[in-house]
Amino acid sequence: MKASILTILFVFFAAVAYVVWHLWRLTPGGWGPKLAVSLLFVLWMAAAFASLGLRSRAPVSLITALYEIGHPWMIAWLYLLMAFLLADLGSLLGLIPRNLFVGNGWTMASLTGVIALVLAAGGIHYHHKYREELTIHTEKALPRQLTVVLASDLHLGYSNRKGELLRWIDLINAENPDLVLFGGDVVDIQVRPLLEGNFAEAFARLQAPVYTVLGNHEYIGQERDAEQFFADAGITLLRDSVARFEGLTLIGRDDRSNPRRKPLSQLVPDMEGFSILLDHQPFHLEEAEAAGIDFQFSGHTHRGQVWPLSWVTDAMYERSWGHHRRGNTRYYVSSGLGIWGPKIRIGTRSEYLVLHIQ
Repeated sequence: MKASILTILFVFFAAVAYVVWHLWRLTPGGWGPKLAVSLLFVLWMAAAFASLGLRSRAPVSLITALYEIGHPWMIAWLYLLMAFLLADLGSLLGLIPRNLFVGNGWTMASLTGVIALVLAAGGIHYHHKYREELTIHTEKALPRQLTVVLASDLHLGYSNRKGELLRWIDLINAENPDLVLFGGDVVDIQVRPLLEGNFAEAFARLQAPVYTVLGNHEYIGQERDAEQFFADAGITLLRDSVARFEGLTLIGRDDRSNPRRKPLSQLVPDMEGFSILLDHQPFHLEEAEAAGIDFQFSGHTHRGQVWPLSWVTDAMYERSWGHHRRGNTRYYVSSGLGIWGPKIRIGTRSEYLVLHIQ
């Protein structure tokens, strides 16, 4: 395990060094401009790492500022890496002039401008929340038609602040839901910014009963702290447990980060009526089908957040985003209402699901 982590770190910093080296070569002029550009890029990266490393010690306002400033670096670095790799390949194959990416102010200005526009457009796109709607007809007895709003991956904390949460709650309340379900990663690792910002008060504005499950980010932090926050916010946490709501059976699995979580087969004997399974990570979708679950809601993948990482998640999961079906079991894997890290989406979307059960 330690060797694999060291390998990943080596590859990552080698890729960072590769981008810095290309920025040095691309910047026109002498040592002064080259050093300034390279240093600014490294300091931008340092802000991103500082926002993660200082979370437990620095004031929330400082960490929030470091998040906002530093985290877009991750996307800029990814696209610079892609651009320089393609440039080297094109140069090697003789498709582009070798001096196009050496001391060329026009190339540098063009590349900087394109990436800045992409980041800006991705930031605007992230703040637009998409409404996905699904109607399921069931022969199982229900007292009435039910409307359920489901969302995953809010990642509340240093990045997604209380003001954004209040806007999301207004969107949810506008649906007049009978029930609200969150699919995990409501808390972005640490509960501290939620406590200091009194986020629990915002959740009290939801006009329907609320249930949630834990995600991997609650486990990266302290799941017990998250558990207490949900209790204070009036949110019912399902940890390998079952709840009933007006003819529905709600099954909440603990996140697979817990190696001792119960098998789904131990939870389904209590099912009555239409069943909804909340399982944060969409692995082993065949389990819900085998258990006779009517509908499973998951998140976690963000569908990679930005292209081309969406190709990676599409390859990793049976379904990394959207509607799916196995036998009589319906699924929806959400790309998330919020986001981790840079608040930028390119080729993916932030969304919530409105589910009508008739």
